[in-house]
Amino acid sequence: MAGKFQWKLFSDINLADPFFDSLKADYPGTETSSEFSAWFQKKARSHEKALVYEDEYGICAFVAIKPEAESIELSSGAVLPAIERVKICTIKIDERHQGQRLGEGAIGLALWAWKDIRRDQIYVTAFDKHVPLIAMFEKYGFRKIGYNKNGEGLYLKDRKLLDYSTPYKSFPFINPHFNYAGYLIIEDAYHDTMFPYSELKNTVQESVDLNVANGVCKAYVGHPLSMPYQIGEPIFIYRKYTQGTGKRFKSCITSYCVITDIYQPRIAGRATMTFEEMMSKIRNKSVYSEDELRTKYLNSSRMTVIEMLYYGFFGEGHNKNMDWLDNNGYWCTNVPYPTEEKLTVQQFKEILSEANVDVENVIID
Repeated sequence: MAGKFQWKLFSDINLADPFFDSLKADYPGTETSSEFSAWFQKKARSHEKALVYEDEYGICAFVAIKPEAESIELSSGAVLPAIERVKICTIKIDERHQGQRLGEGAIGLALWAWKDIRRDQIYVTAFDKHVPLIAMFEKYGFRKIGYNKNGEGLYLKDRKLLDYSTPYKSFPFINPHFNYAGYLIIEDAYHDTMFPYSELKNTVQESVDLNVANGVCKAYVGHPLSMPYQIGEPIFIYRKYTQGTGKRFKSCITSYCVITDIYQPRIAGRATMTFEEMMSKIRNKSVYSEDELRTKYLNSSRMTVIEMLYYGFFGEGHNKNMDWLDNNGYWCTNVPYPTEEKLTVQQFKEILSEANVDVENVIID
């Protein structure tokens, strides 16, 4: 059974797994680069780690990153100066998991790590034949600089030159020019599937193995009475506790996202798009199966889909519960779950800070 990406020592990863055969073939060793197996074994001797996703058959995704401070010579003769950067050394998704959003999740995790390492630039190299992977890097704001000496395209992202035209291109840094933030309420069972890295202290989380857990783009399907959200605005994810008493202390915000799309397939009993059109947009970003979504589509008079990017999480011990939000003036007491609450930019930053998030490393002015 697959789970989620985990950091593992190279020495604990099976280099003989057939997963690595194509990498061994692509990187046989040249004058400018080492052979893949030799590179891997060097990493193992250095006690370095990589992100690995495994299922019952073995490795199905692998990501290795490293900080470096080397100059980079391009095939054109241009040279990128030696500054501190992060390199995505290797990224590969097994073919048996194509379409299950592991590539998107791998890039998201690499960009989270880059943010935490606090270097201005991150880059990756890829041969032109890897078209879907390159398209995904470009979607997340990487720009092609040229080719390296091995004939790979070099794609770079710089936190000083962020493109805020879409939340994808600036990920994981929030566009500072938003007006309001808000809350999105998600029941605990669904929350724990959608946001697998948002861990809670002293709470047993149940999740199922769904594609929605793999990627960083999520789709909420519900029927709010109004639409207080705007594309590009950040929202806090509120995990609604449903297992018994004590919701005031066990319900909490765990994560923050940025809205990428909002649409209403049904309004006042009228369909605004066909079920097939809706599914082509949602795809596997929802916790619901296709049959469950069909039932909702056919039986709901009002249906709203909010797509969002999973920008970050607070981590065990740092989530803020309903009691804290209420006592500190961030929670409307007139209704049980204030989905229409509008937080100011300052309030959003205050909550992030109280949840142990370095605001200046998330919202870059």
